[in-house]
Formats: sequence, C-alpha cells, structure tokens
Amino acid sequence: MTSIPAVPLSVLDIAPVMTRASPTTTLRNTLDLAKKTEAFGYKRYWVAEHHNTPNIASSAPAVLIAYIAGATATIRVGSGGVMLPNHPALVVAEQFGTLEAMHPGRIDLGIGRGPGTDPATAQMLRRSTDEPEFAEQLTELLTYFNGDGKCTVVPAPDKNLPIWLLGTSTRSAEMAGKLGLPFAFADHINGQMTVPSLEAYRASFQPSAQLEKPYAIVATQVIVADTDAHAEWLAGPVGLAMMRMRPDFQQRPTVGHKPFVSAEEAADYPYTPEQWQIVRDYLAAKNFGGPDSVRKKLADLLERTQADELMAITLVHNHADRVRSYELLAEIVGTRHEQVHLTGP
Repeated sequence: MTSIPAVPLSVLDIAPVMTRASPTTTLRNTLDLAKKTEAFGYKRYWVAEHHNTPNIASSAPAVLIAYIAGATATIRVGSGGVMLPNHPALVVAEQFGTLEAMHPGRIDLGIGRGPGTDPATAQMLRRSTDEPEFAEQLTELLTYFNGDGKCTVVPAPDKNLPIWLLGTSTRSAEMAGKLGLPFAFADHINGQMTVPSLEAYRASFQPSAQLEKPYAIVATQVIVADTDAHAEWLAGPVGLAMMRMRPDFQQRPTVGHKPFVSAEEAADYPYTPEQWQIVRDYLAAKNFGGPDSVRKKLADLLERTQADELMAITLVHNHADRVRSYELLAEIVGTRHEQVHLTGP
C-alpha cells in the first residue's frame, strides 16, 4: 500500500449552491460539514469570497466564519480568503479582530489579491479607480496587528491573529516569503504553478514574528468514494463545469450563472465522443477515486510539493456524499498529528 505523509488536513469551502437547493440550505450544509469535519479531526475550515456568482453562497466570509465558529469548538475557522482589494484594510482588521476576540485562538485571516468576481462587480465593491497597490494594502493591514497602525483596532486581543497570504503564482509566493507569512497555494486553480510557486516561497522566506520557517498549504480538489467508478460518477458535474468553461463550448455564456448540476444531470448530458474523452481525461488527472487511487495521487502531490498541510475542496452535489468524501480522506491521510503553532504579526 502506498504510504502518505500524515500532514494536517483542512477544508476549503466555497458554499456551492446545487440545483434544487436554496442558499439557506447551502449554508446549513456548510455548517453541518464544518461540524462533521471537526469530528473527523480536520485542523481548519476556510471559506472563500465570491461576488455576483449565483452558484456560490460565500460572499461574506466574516459573517460565515462567525456562524461556523459559534457552532464548533476546536476546529480553526478562517478565510480562504478575504479579497483585500475589495475592502479597506482597517475594516478587515476590525472584523477579524472581533472574530478572534469572540473565538480566541481559532481564527485565521487568509488574504487574496484577486477580486473574486467580474470586473464590473469589482468596481461596484471598490467605488473608486484610485485604489492603493495590494502590497500597500497588505502592509497597512499587518500594522494594525503589530501595533504600528495609524489607529488602534478594537478589539484586537493580544494581536496574535495568524495572517496567511493566498496565491496562484510565484508573485504572491515571493511576497509571502519576504514578509515571513504562511502561504496557501490554490493548486485547484493553477496546478501547473504549484511546485514553482512553493519553491519560490521557500527560497524567498525571511523569518518573522509570526513564523520562524516556511509553512505552506496546498489547496486541491479531492473527491473520495468507496470505488473509483462511484467517484467518477460523483465528479461528473465537475467535468461538465470544466467543459462549459472551454472557449469552444457553445454554452459558455451560462457559466457561473446556474447552480451546480447533479451527478444524474451530468451523466445524462449529451456529450460528443470528443467532449466525453476530454472530460474523462480531466477527471482522471484530478484527485478523484476510491481510497487506494486517491492515496496514490495525494502521496505524489505531497512528495512533489513538500506541503506542510493539505486543504481539500470537494464539490459533490449530494451533501451526504460530500461528507463521506471528507470522512474517507481523513481515513486515508490520518488526522492525528502534531499541531504547528502560528502566531500573529
């Protein structure tokens, strides 16, 4: 049997809205999943920020984090991430300082540089074309937690909130390294750049008050089922969503404006033979399958990346199947491990 490093396991949740499910049901499922993964031994549960995307219900990370943290007891809860260009740095500091005061030692602030939406919506969020550079915003945010800010953030207890930088390229990786921040790479978005970005992060790392040595999360898509065949069937909607994003796909304008379809709907889709082969090849390359298959794929991913932590995003239409995937993943990797302590800036 292929061995796999016993790294910490975490969850990335975009609160996907499924067909025939309301946003209310979606958010209740998010809360249930957080409780279940806490029981399975997962280390942290992060929620993303998206806007003007009807198939994703995580538009207000700070609100959702409060909802989840208030109903759980041990799992860390955070943002994966807050898209800093959409918000004043002071407001983000106040929101997350408040969360940390309510749930001491359990809140993570993950920061992203993208908008999490389309250009028109991003402009509506920012209300100005005279925006500061991301590096300037991030520096300002850090000052509010290290005591050097232009004003005092209340509450900001002990100023020990861990701040993470998220990224999909070497640019963000090098910034995280130079600032001495922990880094989370979105392998599910830009897998070709995972290894180069983590190498750039470690090469540029400078110790800080928060972190003595590099610490990297790899976030990746994972679907585990009892068999390879069932996992492929559950992953059908992911394959269809990928196909709809291709420039040559005739229904591309509908992408992002409909809930995620069910496995049954994806299986009934009238693919051409060429399209079906593209989908099969795409799914086979992902971390989808039965326990043995996924164990081998994740062992390879962790070997290539030398990641300190694995964060799984699982898009499965049926909630029970989604919970089962995270349960099987915990059995594959194991969740008994030494916790690495991260302090704030």
